[in-house]
Amino acid sequence: MAVINHLAHTPHHDGSTLYVRNQSPKVGEKLKLKVRIHSSLGKVSQVLIRQSDSGENFLAPKLKKIYTRHGWDWYEGSIEMFNPQVHYRFFIELEDNSSFWLNPLGLHEIDQPDRDDFKINTHPKAPKWATGSVLYQVFPDRFARSTAAAKRELPDWAIPKAWGDEVIGQGPGTSQQLFGGDLKGVEEHLDHLKKLGASILYLTPFFPAGSNHRYDSSSFTQVDPLLGGNKALSDLVKKAHSMGLKVMGDLTANHSGDKHEWFQAAYRNPKAPESEFYYFTNKNSEYDSWWGVKSLPKFNWNSAELKRRFILGKQSVVARWLKAPFELDGWRIDVANMTGKIRGDDFNQEVARTIKNTMDEINPDTFLIGEFTSDAANLVQGDSYQSTMTYANFTRPTWRWLWDPSQELEENQMGPGRKGISGTQFMQLHQSFAGTFPWQLRMHNLNALDTHDTGRFKTFAIQGAQRVAAGLQFTFPGIPMIFAGDEFGLDGYNGENSRTPIPWNNERPFDSSMISTYSTLAALRKKHRALVEGSMRWLYTSKEAMVFIRESKTESILVIAARGKDRKIEFPKDSLSGAENAENLFGNGVLKVVGGKIRYESVALDLQIWRLPSAHR
Repeated sequence: MAVINHLAHTPHHDGSTLYVRNQSPKVGEKLKLKVRIHSSLGKVSQVLIRQSDSGENFLAPKLKKIYTRHGWDWYEGSIEMFNPQVHYRFFIELEDNSSFWLNPLGLHEIDQPDRDDFKINTHPKAPKWATGSVLYQVFPDRFARSTAAAKRELPDWAIPKAWGDEVIGQGPGTSQQLFGGDLKGVEEHLDHLKKLGASILYLTPFFPAGSNHRYDSSSFTQVDPLLGGNKALSDLVKKAHSMGLKVMGDLTANHSGDKHEWFQAAYRNPKAPESEFYYFTNKNSEYDSWWGVKSLPKFNWNSAELKRRFILGKQSVVARWLKAPFELDGWRIDVANMTGKIRGDDFNQEVARTIKNTMDEINPDTFLIGEFTSDAANLVQGDSYQSTMTYANFTRPTWRWLWDPSQELEENQMGPGRKGISGTQFMQLHQSFAGTFPWQLRMHNLNALDTHDTGRFKTFAIQGAQRVAAGLQFTFPGIPMIFAGDEFGLDGYNGENSRTPIPWNNERPFDSSMISTYSTLAALRKKHRALVEGSMRWLYTSKEAMVFIRESKTESILVIAARGKDRKIEFPKDSLSGAENAENLFGNGVLKVVGGKIRYESVALDLQIWRLPSAHR
C-alpha cells in the first residue's frame, strides 16, 4: 500500500494554466488537463478522469504520461464540455492494486462527494482589469473630508463629530454619528491609493439614507447630498479613470431603508404598485426585514415591477450608475447570500443572474462581486457573480491562526469559541472553502483581513502579525482587499468601531510602517504573474508555519509564513526546482539545501518570499 511520506509529494492538479490549457472553453469542446504524480507514490498503472455529463458521471479515456521532471510524472488527458459547467476528479491506480481519488481537497483512498470535485465552466470570465487587481475599500463618511463638507446642512438624524473624535462602537448614536467624509475628499486622496498599489476603489453605499453606513437607502436614483451629490460621484470616477483606477459601487438587492420612496408609497397605501415590492402583512402594518431590523424592509422578488425598476434592463437602478455620467465599473452586492430568500421563496440565483445580464448589456467589461459571509462555493459558480467577499476561506482562518488569545473574538464574524488553529488547520480550512470554486472564480475572490463589518485584524492579532497576514493576502490566489485604515495600523474592536476616520493630519496615533509593506507587496504581485495566475501547491505545514508555492510556466514563487519559531521547516528538494538559486524578494531569508532536503528556520512572525525557476524547467 502506497503512503505519501511528505505533503510536498502529494499529486496535484488545479484549474491554473499549468494544468488546464484552455481557460475559456466552450460547450462541445474537448479540454486538455494535466496532473502531476510524484514517483514516491509508487508505480502507476493507470490514471483516469471521472467527469460529469448532464448529471451523470463516467470515466474518460486513460491519461498519457507526457514527461518526467524532478521526480514528477506529468500525465495529460481530455474531458469534453458537455454542459456549461463540468465537474471532474482523478483516479490513480498503482501496480499493487491500491488506488486513490484526487480532488481539490487532496488525495483520498475512498470515493468522495461530487460537491468536492474540480469544476470548470464556459461562463464569461471576469474582465482582464480585475485579474491581478488590488481592491481598496472606502467607507465614505470616514475616509476624507473636503472643505465643502463644513458648509453642508446636516439632517435631523445626524450627530455631528469632529474628525479626531472617538468612534462609538455600540449603543445609541452608533449609526447616527457623522464625521462628514465626502466624495470630493476621496478624490483628493486618490494618489494615496496609487501609492499603495491599489487598482480598484470600492465605495460602500453613496445613496441618501438615514444613517452613516447608508445601507438603509431612501433612494437609488441620487447620490447623498452629504457626500456632494451626483456631480461629486461623476467627478470622482472621471478622476479615478484618468489615473488608471476602476471604481465600484455597493448595492443592496436584499432590502431598502424604511424611508425609501418605494417603501413609503407602499406603507401609506396598500394599493400602491410598490406594495408588492415588500413582504407586508396585516394591512401593511407589519413587514419582513433584514434580521428583524425594521429600518431595513426586505424586498419581495415575486414582483415583476420591482425587477424592472431595480435590476432588469437599461432603465434599471443597476444600469443607471454604469452609464454616463457616472460610469461605475461594477457592483458589490450586499448580503448576496440572503437576497431573494425568505421562507418558501428563493429568487437568489435569478436576481444575481439578472443583475449580471443587465451589467453585460450596458458594459460587458464590468465586474460583479457578491458578499457571502460563509461558504459560497456551492452558490457561486461563475454564471452570475465573478467574485465573492467571503470570510470562510481566508479571513477567518487568518484571524484564528494569528489571533492573540488575550483578545475576545467577534462571534458573529469569526465564529464561536475561543480556540486558535494551527498552520495545518489553516491549510485544511482554505482547501475546504476555496478549493471547490472554479479556478477563475478563486482567482478573483477577495482576500480581506477585515472589512467595515468586522473589527480590525490588528486589534485582535498577535502584535506584529499584520505584516505576515498582508503577505498571505498578496500571495494567495485571489484579489487582495485593503480596508482603508489598515495601512495606518488603525484599531477597532467591532465593525462599527473599526470605521475610523483616516488620520491625514495626525488626528489620532497611527503606524505608517504598513504603507510601505502594502506598496512593496502590491509591486511584487504586479511584477510576478505567478502570484496572480499561478497554481498553488502546499509543501509544508506545522503548528507555527506554512509553506506553499505558486507556479506558472515562466516562474515559481515560494512563500514561507510563520506565526512562531519553527526550526524544523523541511521539505524534499525535488518538490520544486532551482532552490539553490532562489532569489529572495521579501524578508531576506536564506534557504538551505542539505542533501535531498530544503530547510529553513523561521523566527516568530516571519514572512519570506522567493523567486524560483518554472516548474517546467
